[in-house]
Amino acid sequence: MILLFDVGNTNVTIGLSDGFKIIDVYRLNTNVTLTADQYYIDMKNLFVFDDIKYVAISSVVPRITEKLKEISLKHLHIKPLIVGPGIKTGINIKTDHPREVGADLICDAAGIDDDIERALVVDLGTAIKYIYIENKTIKGVVISPGVAISIKALVGNTALLPDIDIEVPKKVLGTNTIHCMQSGVTYGVAAEVDGMIYRIRQEVGVSFKVVLTGGLSEIIAPLCMQEASLDQDLTLKGLLKIFYKNL
Repeated sequence: MILLFDVGNTNVTIGLSDGFKIIDVYRLNTNVTLTADQYYIDMKNLFVFDDIKYVAISSVVPRITEKLKEISLKHLHIKPLIVGPGIKTGINIKTDHPREVGADLICDAAGIDDDIERALVVDLGTAIKYIYIENKTIKGVVISPGVAISIKALVGNTALLPDIDIEVPKKVLGTNTIHCMQSGVTYGVAAEVDGMIYRIRQEVGVSFKVVLTGGLSEIIAPLCMQEASLDQDLTLKGLLKIFYKNL
């Protein structure tokens, strides 16, 4: 079994692979105050460690990376693969500063099927990332605030607005405060995604496949008007591909 970690600013997504596909996915809150041993205990309540033979990590939170590395070395006696400089990814990066491109973006690009020439990945996480890929090359990226960030900004900067759960109201036009806010952060994000897909398509001048992924993709995808597929495990699939390139 291969243990895969996709560490974001909100969640640590854990994937278990039989070597061919992702068979189980778990999520823990990203909490830099937890020790490696506390994370290990939480994980032991989710799955069995005995069958783990390899570990691969994609992370944008260095403090969590170190804790996962410690778990791998201390409890599994496995040196983990960590996506970063010097690792074979199969992805070219055509940006001004390639080293600034996060491991999650690289894994998203790697997760796209090899027979797809052009794709736009929309990763709906803490931030929303739009990653345009052409012939396994990242040609450009857009980053905007995610749903959770928008809610925190809205609630934190207004005295009378309540904190809300991320749910889709039945109508775009709300008739109470909570539904009005929920509409803004769900339908509003979907409208942003539609608009960015349209603008990127106009800019590149060619057609491409659109894939939505990330923690909130299941909520936002049905609200989008632009044609797109949904693959919540895309980042983990990309990490698995990268692992095999370095095995």
